[in-house]
Amino acid sequence: MANKTLAFEIGTEEMPAFDLHATTTKLGGLAAAALDGAKIPHGEIQVYTTPRRLIVIAADVPEATEASVEEFRGPAAKIAFDENGEPTKAAIGFARGKGIDPSALERRDENGTEYVYAVKETPSVDVASLLPELLGNLITAISWPKSQRWGSRREQFSRPVRWLFAMLGDVVVPVEFAGLTASNTTCGHRFLAPGPFEVANADELIGVLRGAYVVPSEAEREASIREQVKAIEAETGLVAELPAKTMEEVVNLTEYPTVMVGQFDELFLAVPKEITVDAMLVHQRYFPLFNADGTLTNKFLITSNGNPEFRDNIVDGNQRVVAARLYDAKFFYDEDLKQPLEAYVEKLGEVVFQESLGTTRAKTDRIVELAGVLAADANLDETDTVDAKRAAFLCKADLVTGAVVEFTSVQGIMGRYYAKAAGETDQVADAIADHYRPRFAGDDTPASMVGKVVATADKLDTICGLFAVGQGPTGSSDPFALRRSAIGVLAMLEAGLEVSLIDAIDASLDIYEKGGLDFDRAATRAEVIDFFVTRTKVMLRDGGCEADTIEAVLTTGIDEPMTIVARARALESARTNERETFDDLATAYARANNLRDADAGTDVDKSLLTEHGKALADAVAEARGRVADALDADDYASALGELAALRAPIDSFFENVMVKDEDAAVCANNMKLLNSFVAVFANVADFGKMAKK
Repeated sequence: MANKTLAFEIGTEEMPAFDLHATTTKLGGLAAAALDGAKIPHGEIQVYTTPRRLIVIAADVPEATEASVEEFRGPAAKIAFDENGEPTKAAIGFARGKGIDPSALERRDENGTEYVYAVKETPSVDVASLLPELLGNLITAISWPKSQRWGSRREQFSRPVRWLFAMLGDVVVPVEFAGLTASNTTCGHRFLAPGPFEVANADELIGVLRGAYVVPSEAEREASIREQVKAIEAETGLVAELPAKTMEEVVNLTEYPTVMVGQFDELFLAVPKEITVDAMLVHQRYFPLFNADGTLTNKFLITSNGNPEFRDNIVDGNQRVVAARLYDAKFFYDEDLKQPLEAYVEKLGEVVFQESLGTTRAKTDRIVELAGVLAADANLDETDTVDAKRAAFLCKADLVTGAVVEFTSVQGIMGRYYAKAAGETDQVADAIADHYRPRFAGDDTPASMVGKVVATADKLDTICGLFAVGQGPTGSSDPFALRRSAIGVLAMLEAGLEVSLIDAIDASLDIYEKGGLDFDRAATRAEVIDFFVTRTKVMLRDGGCEADTIEAVLTTGIDEPMTIVARARALESARTNERETFDDLATAYARANNLRDADAGTDVDKSLLTEHGKALADAVAEARGRVADALDADDYASALGELAALRAPIDSFFENVMVKDEDAAVCANNMKLLNSFVAVFANVADFGKMAKK
């Protein structure tokens, strides 16, 4: 018989947009696993989702599974049966594992040795009989961040389930869930064509939905929205901002998206555009429209799920909503400007930063002090140092302004506006706006060195404080996003903030101690340093450094992240460009390190050395000085070049010298020579970590 299409639809109340997107990406895999687990052959699986439905379409599903015979060889018969011919624990366990009774085991001779075999026969089964339970289990297998019950039901789902559709070809599959039984009827768009609609065959489901004003997939709805936006841009000469996150949400708020143009009073353009854009994107899911020069206009795009015939009513209603939001924004902005930004600093004393670490006002004082330490270490001039401390003092002040309390995503940005309005320098204002940067991997670091100092002080204070009170990340849990903060600090160091992170950590812990925080200073210091070293390793691996290269550098005891980065990258580069030399050198180093007697010292008696030993001793002595000079100059490439030059003499030494000579004095002297060879590497890298396997 010909294979058929299986179509399964779960109809619901409107589901949360981001939860729906996550489920869309997983649903195909869940369906495939369910069918495969039941040994139901199938072709391509397609997933369609809208705010009101989840659909799985599986092609080429047979009417019956294939009968099969599987044979499994077990233990030898002499192990499987005792002297009385009774099955042993080995035979019983083997049979149980294959789902058969021990009495069904077969004996077969193979080249004079008997083995037991389990023969498992699986008969053909009508697929339609398997599907009700399988599809019912698929519903419960879908995981949601939050689920709910409805009515008097005990079942849970993201939102109440209102209908089920399930057909294999033209046959209804009676799936049951939450008091519903699947049928061959579906529902269309809630307003434009609610239905219900009968479907004659599983292959026709998607076509019926399209005819009922349902655009059934995320990709199609996004393409439709973008096409409509493009047409409006061409017509108006304006440019829309379409952030990916907002687009993802809008796509999953509509079943039949229609893009419309709305506008607001131009008086709101006097408000900082970031507030207006936040009000539209974050709060209302509207897309703002800009002039070609990047200035904000008083027009915006609405993505409606309503009836396009009532466009005027829809636009008017949305304009009223956005006007209310913008009136609030303008009110808060105007009220905030009645006081200078500095006036809000003391109000931070009413905001708890962390229960054990005090208020945000106390954090502000710590940031100011730490910013001063960093500015001195970075050799900032007097003007920049003053600006760094001033920006540190003001950087959190906008958190208690009306605009930021209402529109939280513009924190820092509003601080810049208020700072400029209060007459602060541009550098101070920009540093306030930038001190949250980098906000995520790949984000820009603060533009100025003053901004980098303030941002680093803020992030480092948070990291050190939370570790001090035992709130550091554990496993996959990082509620305070300390890993992201640490990556941000490392990014700023890489971007040119030339300070010692270890000294900065010590300074931050000093500030906490002076402030009266009771904590284990030594343990916290070690934890914070290890935390940054671990982030550094991740950053290097993500950048292409091999794991053994990183370990070779770390084994030397270096804990300053930028030193680790510089040495690891220099070693990786040298190793890449001179692979054979460095791999062989690593092998030689490992051999020397394994043979030597670490307690023998390095006081070599050259009179006891052979010609090849003297050559190695001279090379080591020359390299020792040059490597030290290169490290003092932070010239790691030159240091590695000097180490590479040791390959020839160490190879010659091992090829021509009996290291463990029968003469005890010669042997001991050779140990000292190997110690001196290994010592040259001590401050650069442990090449033994890179030895060929």
